[in-house]
Amino acid sequence: MANAYGKEAEQIACVWLKRQGLLEVTRNFSCRFGEIDLVMQDADSLVFVEVRARSSAAFGGAAASVTTQKQQKIRRTAAFYLTKHPARQGRDARFDVVCLDGSPARITWIKNAFGA
Repeated sequence: MANAYGKEAEQIACVWLKRQGLLEVTRNFSCRFGEIDLVMQDADSLVFVEVRARSSAAFGGAAASVTTQKQQKIRRTAAFYLTKHPARQGRDARFDVVCLDGSPARITWIKNAFGA
């Protein structure tokens, strides 16, 4: 997320996930394949988190904006992340989406939003 609203949404999502018991590993990991907003740890699982925010549902909610193409970019970026962090390889991993819809934001956490 490049804009100020997006960065604020990432911060809100990170704090919210920490309150749910996850640990922050890194933020905004980027490479030639794309960017992952948050990498978190949930017990023994590594969690790649896409944060989506929409102030209005006029063009669909935040969850609707995670297209198949976006999922593929996240998968490729996560695979690259694991090659750069071999100590994290071999753990269970999943892809979650945290959606912030409306103002004030309503948070929805979609665990295992899409497969590897």
